[in-house]
Amino acid sequence: MNVQDLYAISPLIVLVTWATLLILVDVYIIRDRNGGTPILAALGLLVAMGFAIAQTGQQYTAFNGMAVVDGFAIFLQVLFLGSGLVGIALAYNYLQRMGIERSEYYILLLYSISGMMLMAIAADLIVVFLALELLSIPLYVLAGFGRPKVEPEEAALKYFLLGAFAGGFVVYGIALAFGATATTSLAGIVQAVNAGSANLTLLSIGAALILIGLGFKVAAVPFHMWTPDVYQGAPSAVTAFMSVGAKAGGFAALLRVFVSALPELAADLSPVLWVLAALTMILGNVVAIAQGNIKRLLAYSSIAHAGYILMALVVFGNTQVSSDAVAAALFYLVAYAVTSFGAWAVVIALEKAEQKGLALDDYAGLGRKYPGLAAAMAVFMLSFTGVPPTLGFVGKLYLFRTVLEGGFIWLAVIGVLTSLVSAYYYLRIVVIMYMRDGDPQVHAEPWLRLTAGVTAVATVVLSLYAGPLFAWASQAVLKLF
Repeated sequence: MNVQDLYAISPLIVLVTWATLLILVDVYIIRDRNGGTPILAALGLLVAMGFAIAQTGQQYTAFNGMAVVDGFAIFLQVLFLGSGLVGIALAYNYLQRMGIERSEYYILLLYSISGMMLMAIAADLIVVFLALELLSIPLYVLAGFGRPKVEPEEAALKYFLLGAFAGGFVVYGIALAFGATATTSLAGIVQAVNAGSANLTLLSIGAALILIGLGFKVAAVPFHMWTPDVYQGAPSAVTAFMSVGAKAGGFAALLRVFVSALPELAADLSPVLWVLAALTMILGNVVAIAQGNIKRLLAYSSIAHAGYILMALVVFGNTQVSSDAVAAALFYLVAYAVTSFGAWAVVIALEKAEQKGLALDDYAGLGRKYPGLAAAMAVFMLSFTGVPPTLGFVGKLYLFRTVLEGGFIWLAVIGVLTSLVSAYYYLRIVVIMYMRDGDPQVHAEPWLRLTAGVTAVATVVLSLYAGPLFAWASQAVLKLF
């Protein structure tokens, strides 16, 4: 270990150290639980983000090639840390209102973000697995944070059992990849394949098992079964963070592993990914139509959006469009994060104790009684659908363009058709808010209103400046190939 190794993971070191010190500070100094812990947690995220941004434009490996600092890693680390800041804002008043305010919530959040950051810089399959566990274990605890209520405990148990099962697939896949190439390094796998010393059949099986494990994390069909129940049962602040952070972390691993280490397997894996993307888009959007609970509706919406991002992986073996495809996936992750956090802010504002305020009918009259909040929700629903001028529209435009350039015309057609299907259940919320009478009760908490307002404005304004944002994403992936 040398100074460069430590500098490479300095944002991660800062965050883990901060989270660990926060445990001691919380126990011995902040004894009255007066809100100091979330403020200190947010400060830690800002400091770590400063270290990450300071590495912009740099490219090097560390720890004998097990970690890599590049534009891809920095882009995702900034996204993860920003998601953590919004996650704290959503949770601050919500935990108090629900009577589950415990400062360990924010510490667990920091540790989960640490796992996501480790995932972004992982250049070895062993590190990918360690990052996956560090990402997941705090989320298992957070999903059950509403104890002793039954719903959160059930959600946590389901998430833990299925997550552990999926982790077993990842480990088995890594073992087979090692058996096929005699290395777990992503660069070493590429070298073994290029040298002709790899067993491609065994490597393909290993890659398929890794895909299954990571497919669980991003909620791709048919590995999505946990998503609706966990999203509904977990506290909404946890669900909001999970819907963005866990998904982005899973795609960070998928993009890094398949694009960097397995391009030679594209002929075998592209048809599988094509089917997974199509099934995920179709099932997520179709089943969402039948949902009457807003959390379950957004759960199936999250599944559908995983399908859209998976389209970028379908063309990962086409060197002419792979760079644009990965950049489009990163751009879409940002668009989805901004839109999703805003939508969950509105959901949390209407939610009451004992799972009340979560039915779609509870949004009736919102446009008349709280026009600002209703307008923000309408913007988020339009962005999810892909209507201009929103980030969701631009994100889908970039994804569909790369898929068409890769020659997968029918996959793009399915993407467009499922987007039209999604318009039914997204716009149904808008219709309920503006065209039905009701007396919705909203918690006028400042952080929720600020989050909803800022994300609504960002959803529209950033779409007008999508070119520079996509250029940043494109620059981030240049050294990935």
